[in-house]
Amino acid sequence: MPESIHIGGSVHLPLAEFEIDYIRSPGPGGQNVNKVASAAQLRFDLMGSPSLPEPVKLRAAALAGSRLTADGVMVVTANRFRSQPQNRDDAIERVVAMLRAALTPPKPRRATRPTLGSKRRRLDTKTQRGTTKRLRGKVDL
Repeated sequence: MPESIHIGGSVHLPLAEFEIDYIRSPGPGGQNVNKVASAAQLRFDLMGSPSLPEPVKLRAAALAGSRLTADGVMVVTANRFRSQPQNRDDAIERVVAMLRAALTPPKPRRATRPTLGSKRRRLDTKTQRGTTKRLRGKVDL
């Protein structure tokens, strides 16, 4: 396994920054479930990482959501597979995918104005709706 993972651009993340613990997987599993700790719990100090630029850290913190602790540590638990190595690789891939998504800055929104045609269509619809409601009134005999 490589010593560092290429995230994108000039950003490389050393595997030494990941702390992986193995825990028991929840759910059904037969006789093996109570004996084998096959789920991987990966902890990554997002805010204290020297490998990531500050804007990437902030965007990744927003993407992490509830997986981020108050100390700025991202906790990812992987238990899709029955083996430790597969769950470890799955957890690492999920963190790397999140960091790659945070690497690209969001596209700035450019303010636009509604077209004349869309304004007219909106007003015509409002007029038509008002006419329909007005015709529903009481009938004079």
